[in-house]
Amino acid sequence: MTTFLSELRTSLLLTFVFAVLLCGVYPLTVWIGGQALFPEKANGSLVVDTDGTVRGSALLAQSFTSARYFHPRPSAAGTGYDASASSGSNLGPTSLKLADALRDRVTAYRLLHGLASDAPVPADAVTASGSGLDPHISVANAQIQRVRVARARALTVEQVQALVETYTEGREWGVLGEPGVNVLLLNRALDRALP
Repeated sequence: MTTFLSELRTSLLLTFVFAVLLCGVYPLTVWIGGQALFPEKANGSLVVDTDGTVRGSALLAQSFTSARYFHPRPSAAGTGYDASASSGSNLGPTSLKLADALRDRVTAYRLLHGLASDAPVPADAVTASGSGLDPHISVANAQIQRVRVARARALTVEQVQALVETYTEGREWGVLGEPGVNVLLLNRALDRALP
């Protein structure tokens, strides 16, 4: 019985020590480090108006459907751009449902942008990201959309192109991924600079 009580005491002590370390000290250390090293990212990369109104996060896509705005990638998150239901469609390359959806999206994209029926369409314009909430579009997608946005806002393509270039982000660490354009930041810049 003495051995049992000794082992029970040791087990309870270790449980308490690990609970304090892993449920208190470690999360607190990570939080302090995040706040000290990159506070904007640690707090969600929120996009805030000058009056303090939060308009979104630079890390999450939002739905823009007006011709005056750049459109994000399609979303498979919930009913569309629902951050609480982040996920992909889970449809595989042999899925008939995916093939039908892609065909419909390609047709709609070409029609919206006045492209020929056989014109190539950027993949990100018709496919959702793995999370369904990717805030970036490809530079090729932005180049096609800039004509529509310029026309809808009665601007020159060059004016819109200047903003596209400003909000084009390069490869991560210079080597990973492809350059992309953050749609929320670009659309907000359009409203501020060229209402």
